[in-house]
Amino acid sequence: MQWPWKRTGSQDQLIVSWNGQSLAYVEASQDGATFKVLRMGVEHAGTESPKDFADRLIGQGLGARNVVAMLGLEQSMLLQIPAPAVPPEELRSAVRYQIRDMVDMHIDDLTLDVLRVGDGQDRSAGQLFVVAAANTMVRNVQQLADEMEWSCRVIDVQEMAQRNLQSAWAKANGFGTRATALLMLVNERQALLTITANEELYYSRRLDLPSDFLTMQWDGGLEASPAVDAYTPVDEYVPDYGGAAAHFGTEDASAGGNDRAQRFLVEVQRSMDLWDRTWTNLPMAGLGVYAGLRSEELAEWLTRGLGHAVLPFDPANLFEGVPTLGALEGLQCLPLLGLLFRTGEGS
Repeated sequence: MQWPWKRTGSQDQLIVSWNGQSLAYVEASQDGATFKVLRMGVEHAGTESPKDFADRLIGQGLGARNVVAMLGLEQSMLLQIPAPAVPPEELRSAVRYQIRDMVDMHIDDLTLDVLRVGDGQDRSAGQLFVVAAANTMVRNVQQLADEMEWSCRVIDVQEMAQRNLQSAWAKANGFGTRATALLMLVNERQALLTITANEELYYSRRLDLPSDFLTMQWDGGLEASPAVDAYTPVDEYVPDYGGAAAHFGTEDASAGGNDRAQRFLVEVQRSMDLWDRTWTNLPMAGLGVYAGLRSEELAEWLTRGLGHAVLPFDPANLFEGVPTLGALEGLQCLPLLGLLFRTGEGS
């Protein structure tokens, strides 16, 4: 199986994400460059058998369709490595050998895809992103596709979906081809930070959220211990390109919720500082954030903590008909919208 494959030419699209227990989906129509969301939501299998669950979804009109599937952060890895000096036809074999010590399973049990970092020039030259997912994860998606009578010709990953969303957001905000960052909460325990320029992905980092981050009051932490006093100098910070998320000791009972929120702020600042010092030729033009119904509040808190303007990401500015969903449902469904922007192989 290769990632990604070309999508069909249908103007109506069904984008799904399946984790074995729940299905997040977006159905949308396209008129030129405009996408209209027809419906979106999350369906939970609960105690239903795979067949009963599929029958229920088919009854809702979601069966026998061409679909694009997305693997979530818990289902895939994005690794950054130096490009091996081998002929193109030997690249995949060389990559499999190179990452064998970076993953916690046998390399033959993984499905891989390879793409360049950024535009492949200047500092990004000689660097690759490697997408890796367990074969079992891919089979789980295909098994549901069989039950649903889907033609699932594309399986993509969340980082690429976010890159697409971010590129559309940057264009809508007039940032052009300049670098932008987008921080999206994935669920109540994890966030994804990506940096792109000219529709290319340059940087991706997964951040674990403090427990109860979605419900805690962030302002108290900022007032109690100003972020500027808490930063670790960037010279002491070595980014982890192995795909693991940053951890903040969320089980430390002695740390208050605001203190743990402050640590999260510090990690965001570290990534932004690292970019500014490393990519001097691509200065940061803007940072957007998405936290469901609390996106504007999070943007205001980060603006004060980071010292520069942070914009709330509002999908209604890019798509027509986006419904208001519950907090967690919104976090599950929003990334799927990014796959509406796929333009073909290599996107």
